Order: sequence, then structure tokens, then C-alpha cells
Amino acid sequence: MDPDLDDRRLDRLTGETVELLQTLIRNGCVNDGTPESGQEVRNADVLQSVIEGADDAVQRYEPTPGRVSIVGRIDGSDPAAPTLCLMGHTDVVPVHRDGWRNDPFGGELIDGEVWGRGAVDMLNLTASMAVAFRSLAESGFRPRGDLLYFGVADEEAGSAHGARWMADNHPDAIRADYVLTENGGLHSGPGEAPYVGVNIAEKGVAWRRLTVRGVPGHGSMPFRKDNALVKAAGVVQRLADYRPAPRFSELWTTRVETLGLPDDLREALLDPERIDEALEQLPSVAAAAHLHACTHTTFSPNLVQGPSMKVNVIPDTVVVEVDVRTLPGEGPDEVDAHLQAALGDLADHVEVEELMNDASSISRTDTPLWDSLQRAVNRPFPTARLTPQFVVGFTDARIYREMGAVAYGAGLFSPSLDSSEYGARFHGNNERIDIESLALSTRLFHHVATDLLG
Repeated sequence: MDPDLDDRRLDRLTGETVELLQTLIRNGCVNDGTPESGQEVRNADVLQSVIEGADDAVQRYEPTPGRVSIVGRIDGSDPAAPTLCLMGHTDVVPVHRDGWRNDPFGGELIDGEVWGRGAVDMLNLTASMAVAFRSLAESGFRPRGDLLYFGVADEEAGSAHGARWMADNHPDAIRADYVLTENGGLHSGPGEAPYVGVNIAEKGVAWRRLTVRGVPGHGSMPFRKDNALVKAAGVVQRLADYRPAPRFSELWTTRVETLGLPDDLREALLDPERIDEALEQLPSVAAAAHLHACTHTTFSPNLVQGPSMKVNVIPDTVVVEVDVRTLPGEGPDEVDAHLQAALGDLADHVEVEELMNDASSISRTDTPLWDSLQRAVNRPFPTARLTPQFVVGFTDARIYREMGAVAYGAGLFSPSLDSSEYGARFHGNNERIDIESLALSTRLFHHVATDLLG
């Protein structure tokens, strides 16, 4: 049976993707980092009902109550052929409802866009992958190598209850030669010959917990007292003020060249002596933040916790949790050196605990998967060219790369979707995705699977 898509079938699949995305959003699988949060079982149940019917039964894994991941599989005909996994996470980050124009868990379709937490990170692709997978199974598609669908929990909090646990405990269940996950697919450059980004590399993540200690006392007598909160405020400010030197990855030049910038700005961004000043003057705060993160190790103090005491008690302990993102080649020793440089004399007053240490990772592009992606993108956009990109956040792709797989972040979005606006929706307010992008991504995953494995 021909697994290709005609317009009528594509319209039907797009409608299914929209409906599935709305349901996943409404399930509200919010992961706040605690073991009991997420409850991805709700989205796992829905996705299992969607993809069931492939050759093998859907496998379920639950390392922690409610933290369910699922694996579906269409068996390949050739055990020696490469395996492709479509991997989408099912959890979302918390929401501040007051900042939203619409219900963040309503999944409403408004003016051609699906609104809600997870609409871009990454339930849109998770839904598109599931619909494409089911369509291939129903069409009778028999790949040469196995085709997997991996709906995974706990990506947003570091993967301990999801992909990391699966890799440590059931690696054969998810093993694949090639993996597609979040999140490429944005257009840049000239309209007549656009670039379409594919994420092949990402920064490392080195979360740290900083404990600042003082001496308790009565709040009515603060003079010359050792107040842990006051010292912690100094720690936070020094981290915010810290400006490590820029360092360019092997993908930086390509990234800048595809942005279509004026010559003077392009040259400044490629000059280590001038890039920081150029970023300070860039009108778009979102663009400046992204480009800065691509070229610098970053430190973001995001959580502060103190003892449960009264307003009239000088605190003796304050904890600051810091989101550290590292560049290629940096490990724990380099992070320690950065912290020492940032904190100066305050470093001796801080106890540092490592919460997460995952190095920067990269996948090569001279692969059959890259070629299949190029052909799939060229179906709707004949003049488009793939361009490799460096992700400043982390994804579960890093875990697959540790397992030896080639992993890309890939999707395909509408040319009208502004990359800066889209980026601002990640973990932000008013998250939403347009129907055209859902249609393009669904078709992309369908075509890549048939091209690579057919």
C-alpha cells in the first residue's frame, strides 16, 4: 500500500493532530520538579489509545507513580536496517495564569491557533508524531528498520523519571540509530531560498544548589549580624552581574550567516571583541538573549528557599538554585571556576551541591536521516535548505546521543511564524501554535519515516 499523503488525507491528519494537541494541553501534566508532579499518565493514556494497532502492543513504563512513558513500535523487515525513533515529551512547565490572555489549559482554537501550555514545548510535535505514526501503521507501512514512538515523561525537570531512567533501566526498549525530537523547523534567511533549522547540538546543563549560612538572631538587632539572606542577596547579584567571555562553537558562523543581518552587525557578532557590545545594543531583547546564550556560559539564579521562620528572626540558612548552561568542552571543573570568578570573596561563604551534570552534545549531519529530512522539507518548500543549529536549552536528545544515536530536533513550521516570537513562547505566557505548522510537522514526520525506512 502506498503510504504517501494526498491532500484529503493530509487534511484529515491535520484535524486529528489539532484535536490530539488540544486534549494533551487540557490534561495539564504540569511538572514542577517534584516526584509526585507531572502525572504524565494522563497524556500517556491518550497517546496509547492513538498509536495502538501497530505490530506490537504499546509498552508502558512507570518508574514513579503517575510518571508513565510509553513505547510503540512498528517492526522492521530487516534486523540489520537502521531504527528510527519519534520521541516527544508529555510534560509541561508550570504556569502563571495572570499573564495569559486565554486559559493556559483550555486548548482553545482561536483564529487558527491552538492555545495552551505545551503548545510549542513540545506537545505540538508530540501530537504530530503520534498521528503520523498511527497513519503509517494503519496504511500497512512495513519499514525496513523498526519505527518507534516514544512518549516520554519528565523531560522538563531533567529526565530522572523519563528518558534517563529508561536509558539506565530499559535501554533496549528505546534503542534507536536515529531519533527525531524537539525542536527545529523555523524559517530564516531570504524568502526565495529559506533556511530551515535543524537542532543538532545543545548546551550542557549543570544545575547547582548554593547554600548560604549565617547566624540566627533577633530581627530587632541586625547591626553587625551574620544574616544569611543578606549574603544570599549578594550571591544572587554577583551571579546576575557575571559576564564570562564569549566563546564560539563550530556552528556559530553558520548560524550568523543564515540570519540575513546587515554586514556591520554580522561582522560584530563574529568578533569575540565586539559581540557583547553588539548584543547590548540589539533592539530585540528576545533575539539578544538567544544569541548571548549561544555564545556564553550562562548563570540564572531562579529559586530561593529559606527556613520557615518569622519576620523578626534573622535567618541562618538560605538556599539559591542556579540554572547553569555550559558550552562545549566545559565540565564540572569549569563550572566551579566560573562560580569562583563570579562570587569572588563570597565563594568561601557558599556550599555548592551538584544537581545535574550533563555535558554539551552534538550529532553529525552526514547521515541518511539528514538527507531524508532535506527531501521531506523540500516537498512543501522546494528551495529550502537545512541548516544545523545549536540549542541553548537541553532536550532528551542528549540521552540518546550518550547511547550512540544520531539525534536531531526537527519539525516544520509556517514561514510566517516569527522565530523570536516563537522562542519567547517557550516557558512563557500565551503559548500557542498555528494549524499550518501542525500540518507541516505531521507531514514531515510521515515523509521522513517512509523515506528513511521505506
